[in-house]
Amino acid sequence: MIATSISTDNFVSFDSSALTDSRLAALCAETAQQAFLNYQTRFDKVTRRARDHFITRDWVSSYADATARLHCYGDVLDELTRRIRGLMGVRLEKRSIWAATKAAYSLLIARSPAWEIAETFFNSLTRRVFGTDGVDQAIEFVDTDFDAPPTTAQLDVRRLYGDGNLPELLFAALTDSSAGGFPENCWNDLRSSVRLAAARIERAFSDNGLSQRAKLEIVASTFYRGCGAYFVGRVFLEGDSPLPIALSLRHENETGITLDAVLHGDVDLAILFSFTRSYFRVEIECPYQLVRYLRELMPRKRLIDLYNAIGFHRHGKTEFYRDFLAHLRASLDRFVVAPGTPGMVMTVFTLPSYDVVFKLIKDRFDFPKECTRADVMRRYRLVFEHDRAGRLVEAHEFEHLRIARERFEPSLLDELLRDAASIVKVDDDDVVIAHAYVERRLRPLNLFFKKSDSDAVAAAGRDYGQSIKDLAASNIFPGDLLTKNFGVTRHGRVVLYDYDELCFVSDCNFRDMPQPTTVEEEMAAEPWFSVREQDIFPEEFLQFLTFPEPARIALLESHAGIFRADFWRAIQRRIRNGEIPEVFPYPLERRLIS
Repeated sequence: MIATSISTDNFVSFDSSALTDSRLAALCAETAQQAFLNYQTRFDKVTRRARDHFITRDWVSSYADATARLHCYGDVLDELTRRIRGLMGVRLEKRSIWAATKAAYSLLIARSPAWEIAETFFNSLTRRVFGTDGVDQAIEFVDTDFDAPPTTAQLDVRRLYGDGNLPELLFAALTDSSAGGFPENCWNDLRSSVRLAAARIERAFSDNGLSQRAKLEIVASTFYRGCGAYFVGRVFLEGDSPLPIALSLRHENETGITLDAVLHGDVDLAILFSFTRSYFRVEIECPYQLVRYLRELMPRKRLIDLYNAIGFHRHGKTEFYRDFLAHLRASLDRFVVAPGTPGMVMTVFTLPSYDVVFKLIKDRFDFPKECTRADVMRRYRLVFEHDRAGRLVEAHEFEHLRIARERFEPSLLDELLRDAASIVKVDDDDVVIAHAYVERRLRPLNLFFKKSDSDAVAAAGRDYGQSIKDLAASNIFPGDLLTKNFGVTRHGRVVLYDYDELCFVSDCNFRDMPQPTTVEEEMAAEPWFSVREQDIFPEEFLQFLTFPEPARIALLESHAGIFRADFWRAIQRRIRNGEIPEVFPYPLERRLIS
C-alpha cells in the first residue's frame, strides 16, 4: 500500500509518472476512499443540523440544508475526478489500472457500515471518466462485491421498549435522548398526548385491546423533513401482527413540541415515505440495515424508494438499475409507447411488466411549445431540489443506457430514432440512449376518468384540486393544468408528472379577467387587452379542463378558489412574507387534535 505520508491535498501536483501500474492503482483507491469519507462527513454534518433547526424552529435553514445536502455528492465527486485525472495522467483510460483500483478500493471499504454507498460512489467516478455505454463489471460495481453485508459489527437500527403499558412506552421513546428523543420539558403536555396516541393505536389493532402489555420498537434516530420530525417503528401485541407506526411531531410555537399525529399501517407509512416527497434527514450509521428494516414495515416499497427517502438517491439509482437488469433477464415482453396522450416535448415508453416509464426529450418540440432542451432539464433539476410536497414525481436521470434492440417494439424504435435521434442510436444489436429520465409509472388522470366509477372519479377530481393547492403552497405552479399531465398513484393520490411548463408561483402575474366595455370588445375573437409573458388568468382554467361531471362538481365544491386570481395573489403574499406552510403527509383524521 502507498505510504500515507503523501498528502491527499497534494495529489494533483504529485508526480505519479514513476509509479508502477499497481502502485498507481493503490494510490487512486486510497484517494477515492478518502473522497468518499469526505462526502460522508459533509452529508452527516448537514443531516445532524436538522435536529437543531427543529428545536429552534428555523425552517428557512432547514429547507436550505435539505437543498445543500443534495449537492454534497456532486461537489466531492467533481474534486475527486479532478484529482484522479491529475494522478493518472496519460494512463487515465487504461482499464487494467481501473480494474486494480476497483479491487483495492473494495478492500478499503470492506468494513465500512456504508459499504454499498461507497460502491456507488466509485461507480460515479468511473462514469465521470469513461461515460460508459451500458455497464462494465471490470471497472464498476455492477453487482456488489459482497454476498452479505461485510461489516462484522452488529449495528442494530432499533430501540426496544417493553413489556409495559403503551402510553408509558411511547413516553419513554419520545424522551429517550440516546435515540433522538427530546426531554420532557421540551414538550407541550406530552403525558396527555401519549394517552391519546395509545388509544388511537389500540383502535388500529384488529381485535385485541391494549389492556395487555405491549412492546414498542422504534428506529433509534429521528426522521426530519420540512417542518416535521417523525419517530418510526412498530407496536407488538401478543396474538396479533405487529403494527407499523410513525409518530409525527410539530414545533410551531413557544409552548413546546407537539405530538401531532399517529400514522399506522403500511399504507400510512408508504405515503409518508412516498416517491413524491422530499428526502428525510436521519442520522444513521448503516443505511443497509435501516433500509431493510423499513422494508419490513412497508413490504411493497422498493429498495430504490427507501434509499431515496433517506437521502441516498445516487445509490437508489444503483438499486434501480440492478433490479431493472434482473427484470430484463427474467422477462420477455417488449418496450412500448407508454399509455396516455403523446407529449409535445417528451417521448415516453415503458415495459408493460415493469412499473416505470422512460422519458426522452425530443429533438424538436411540437407547436406551440417554445421551450428548449435546456429549459426542460432546468425544470427537472428544480423538481429534484425543491420540496415536492407529495405532488411531484421524482425523476431519476440516467445516461448511456444500453438495452438489447430485440426488446423494443419496432414502431417504438422507429419513433425514438425519428424524434430523439440526437440521444438514441442503434449499436449492432443494442439500443444506446444517451440521456433519459426514469419515473414511476402512474395511471394518467385523463385515462383514470374514463375507466373509473363515479365515486372514484369524484374523489380524483377533488384531489386534483388539492394537488394544485399543495403545489401552490410550495411555490409551484404547474403551468399546464390539463389532466394528461397528472397521474393517479396506487393510493389514489393525484400528482403532477409533466414539468414542461412548471414555474414558481412567485414569478407569475395572476390577473383578473378584464371585462369588455363595448360590443366590439365582447365579440372580439382575440384578446382586446394586453397580455404579457408571465400573465395568467385563473378564470380561464376551467374552460380548458375536460372533466367528467362528477369530477367537475367535486372540484368546484371543494376548490373553486383556484379559479380566482385573488387566491393565487394571497399565496404570493404569504410566500413573499417568508411563510412556509406545511403540506402534511397524512390526512387530517390522523391528527390527535384537529
